[in-house]
Amino acid sequence: MNTSAYRTKSRRGQSVYAPGPGEENIESHTLAILVRNEPGVLARVIGLFSGRGYNIDSLSVAETDHAGHLSRITVVCSGTLAVIEQIKAQLERTVVVQEVKDLTVTGPYVDRELGLVRVVGQGEKRIEALQIAESFRARVVDSTLDSFIFEITGTAEKVNAFIDLMVPLGLAEVSRTGTAALARGGITERIKE
Repeated sequence: MNTSAYRTKSRRGQSVYAPGPGEENIESHTLAILVRNEPGVLARVIGLFSGRGYNIDSLSVAETDHAGHLSRITVVCSGTLAVIEQIKAQLERTVVVQEVKDLTVTGPYVDRELGLVRVVGQGEKRIEALQIAESFRARVVDSTLDSFIFEITGTAEKVNAFIDLMVPLGLAEVSRTGTAALARGGITERIKE
């Protein structure tokens, strides 16, 4: 099984709007986008990325204010600093978008991801998978005679490391939520009641 799809690495490369041979560094940014919760909003926001060739590394969305009909989209995207600024500017011009915060530049933030990992194996590999899961604080949420489903939460790097260690032990399937993130401390305003 190819595990490179599960790894996040810092990259240097060309984006659609790259300045040329003397490439700038490609950076990863976490954007918190507050949108009106109405049909087609996610498609419009994501269409902005795909229509311009921007890459999305992680995406999570859920309603966060039921009374106000607002949802929060958390996007981890990569690009040069100029590309990231262009993404933010285009998002802010979108009618359904209420607010865009670049958590990467506004200060420290907490980010977490949940992963469900199915491992198929017997004997020593089964015991080793349980020991590794214990050290990562992953919980067994399903168990059969020849498989486990582990639930792991943490940073994307932690989830990636756990998945990498499960590959030789019988990694069979992975499902991930994508990154959820909030700024640390009291630097953001509360959701209005």
